[in-house]
Amino acid sequence: MAHHGPFFSAMLKTRIILVAACALAVWLIFLLPKSVVENEAEMQKPMPTAGDELHTQGNPEVLFAIRQLKAKLAVEAEKRNSAIFADSLAGLYKKATLFDSAALFAEQANSFFESPERTLKAGEAYFEAFTFAMEQSKRKELAMKSRALFEKVLQQNANNLDVKTKMALTYFGTGEPPMQGVSLLREVLAQDPKFKPALFNMGMLSVQSGQYGKAIEWLNQLLAISPDDVQGRLLLGVAYVNQGDKEKAREQFEQVKKLDSDPAVQQQADSYLKDLK
Repeated sequence: MAHHGPFFSAMLKTRIILVAACALAVWLIFLLPKSVVENEAEMQKPMPTAGDELHTQGNPEVLFAIRQLKAKLAVEAEKRNSAIFADSLAGLYKKATLFDSAALFAEQANSFFESPERTLKAGEAYFEAFTFAMEQSKRKELAMKSRALFEKVLQQNANNLDVKTKMALTYFGTGEPPMQGVSLLREVLAQDPKFKPALFNMGMLSVQSGQYGKAIEWLNQLLAISPDDVQGRLLLGVAYVNQGDKEKAREQFEQVKKLDSDPAVQQQADSYLKDLK
């Protein structure tokens, strides 16, 4: 990286992970409810079964509703009703930001009464849990579950580019060959060169691999289609910083401040601008 020391580079890469885990799920970490971070320890525990003790943290009303539904699910004999209860539990666990548990019950709902919609929902639930997991072994486990469900979805609709993009991302950060993920993203862009999530993620992966020139190309393609993409501009600014072009980086961060008035976004952009001084 030109003009910057290893500490600055490491700091930027850490921010990239926080800001850009992926365009579809990434939800900027600094915009998420505080409970997401506080519950990380809970998310790393083994996924519960219907008979496990309920997590003690969270909204009391949500936890009470979870207890009630788990009790109903435990005695329900009708598969259709079981699917409805499990589906509701998945929603409640997601509301409690316990994503592993949400994924487990989304999968159960699909196993009780399978449908294309439930298969997709379960795949996305595991993908969301994968996105927030920190431990590599846990990420790989969740990624593989998500991928298997996404493959079923793609068997029915090979042109679902949203699902194909998410499936591509399950190959990163899991210890698996990342080129499989890159190949999938390239397939998506071959089908639709303007598919924004794939463009963003190609930019993100280029930044993370130190290919800043390529990252700038991908992200400028994204912003030509969607000039108001805040995540894209943040990441483009990071790419310019790493390439040593402070002025272009400053332009991106200042534009971010104009595009999004959220205090967390403003604070993040300001912290980048401060680093440029």
